Amino acid sequence: MKTCLIVIDAQESFRHRPYWNESLAAAYLGAQNALIEGCTAAGLPVVRVFHTDGPSDASNPFAVESGHVRPIAGLAHFEAAATFTKHRHSALVNSGLDVWLTQNGIGRLIVSGIRTEQCCETTTRHASDLGWQVDYVTDATLTFDMVQPDGRPLSAADIKARTATVLHGRFATVCTVAQALERAVA
Repeated sequence: MKTCLIVIDAQESFRHRPYWNESLAAAYLGAQNALIEGCTAAGLPVVRVFHTDGPSDASNPFAVESGHVRPIAGLAHFEAAATFTKHRHSALVNSGLDVWLTQNGIGRLIVSGIRTEQCCETTTRHASDLGWQVDYVTDATLTFDMVQPDGRPLSAADIKARTATVLHGRFATVCTVAQALERAVA
């Protein structure tokens, strides 16, 4: 089965948000880069997805005008097989990604990027519902601490564990970097 790595929203925009956490980003970038390098070495296509939304002015880090809708510093350089821009949580909504995947005979997706519980999880659920097999590499996703509606803190680690729990066996196979690479070339 032909496999494709999707790198979702790994963009500088996030460094300009108040919740940015450099120490969480370092571990993510290590795993993300290992996944990119492994897929590239195996000859697998690597697709880049950027997110834009909100007002079109330089003060909005998710606006093209900000200059921050570009690969995040520290991300391994790669020649994208294709690059898409999305405006919704799922990378498959009105971006053209679904058409490209179909035209290129992709049957399995490896999902990675920023944010674990938001765009990565939503894309995974959507892709599964559309019939793609999905490998979700939790270590190659990044999220940040949040505050629950009742005011209690929710750590990034707990968010990642929750996402892995609800996706595994239902919408995806939750994998390590090594497992995803092994499955991709099998």
